[in-house]
Amino acid sequence: MKDMVMRKFQEVFGDAEGAKCYFAPGRVNLIGEHTDYNGGHVFPCALTIGTYGAARRRQDNRLRFYSVNFEKLGVIESSLEELVPSKEAGWTNYPKGVMWAFGEKGMQVPFGMDLVLYGNIPNGSGLSSSASVEILTGYILRDFFGFEVSNQDLALIGQYAENNFNKVNCGIMDQFAIAMGKKDNAIFLDTADLSFEYAPITLEGAKIVIASSNKKRGLGDSKYNERRSECETALAELQQVVEIKGLGDLDEETFEKYVSAIKSEVRRRRAKHAVYENQRTIRAVEALKANDVALFGKLMNASQVSLRDDYEVTGIELDTLVEEAWKIEGVIGSRMTGAGFGGCTVSIVKDEAIDSFIENVGKAYEAKIGYAADFYVVEVGNGPVTL
Repeated sequence: MKDMVMRKFQEVFGDAEGAKCYFAPGRVNLIGEHTDYNGGHVFPCALTIGTYGAARRRQDNRLRFYSVNFEKLGVIESSLEELVPSKEAGWTNYPKGVMWAFGEKGMQVPFGMDLVLYGNIPNGSGLSSSASVEILTGYILRDFFGFEVSNQDLALIGQYAENNFNKVNCGIMDQFAIAMGKKDNAIFLDTADLSFEYAPITLEGAKIVIASSNKKRGLGDSKYNERRSECETALAELQQVVEIKGLGDLDEETFEKYVSAIKSEVRRRRAKHAVYENQRTIRAVEALKANDVALFGKLMNASQVSLRDDYEVTGIELDTLVEEAWKIEGVIGSRMTGAGFGGCTVSIVKDEAIDSFIENVGKAYEAKIGYAADFYVVEVGNGPVTL
């Protein structure tokens, strides 16, 4: 992949002298969905698919961006004086947002760059292609200019850029999982205080299979921000009667004791998901540590039901993928992953069932939805690297 990206850099910019190649992964969240902005726990892992970038530092302030995934757009030119979001800038709003965020944090980017990107994460799939580009950009800036930032800082800068430059009210999970990824481990992260531990993923005789619905959705214009607002209102209502900082502070029993403080039935269901999902995530990690993969799978399934019924972020595409997965013998657990409204499902599938899983779920999905899903058998990988 490195050779291909470097060749493309040479082709686009005339030569590749002084260019270096970098990689940042995508991520999948195994359980703990829509808990990250509610002060709860998440359990994501970095993948071995992600974003490759060939980059070269310039001696002026010009920015020249090119994506192999959006070749029709050609080279998109800009400058360090033009770090403002715009629809015309398309995907380049993500690297530009990170450059802007470094400046906001007191680290002015002194020179421009030439950058060629290639991602083998499906676009719009919910595997965090945007956060992957953000972490990759931050990693390159640190390498180019010697900024004193840790990988955890890169995650926070990426989130800051997404929230304040691209106006997507995302939590910290995506950027954190990508920046802090560790091979064969998922990250058990408490989003309330960013304390975390690595938990080995030992799925003897099983693999993680991602199914992409191929229904495109943009986070900013989805109902993501609406769900977040509903939870914030529910939290404010609960805070009138119980001392908490986030919905993640409550266990199920305490939530049920005070739930009547939430004035709307819809908000009650949203808050219930955030509370119960957080507790499921804590139990799921305990199950994995005890090598109880079957219980982990049951908790994944319960997560899906809650996301479908209480949080209402699944939709017919994701529901079909999961419900068909549940019919296959050898599927330990399956659920939607990411923000929802399209994107992907994540399943743990026994090795001997993978072929029939892909064939049967794929066939049923295409028959019902009218177009095909894509399937990826993935491995858990490291965070960003220089190649």
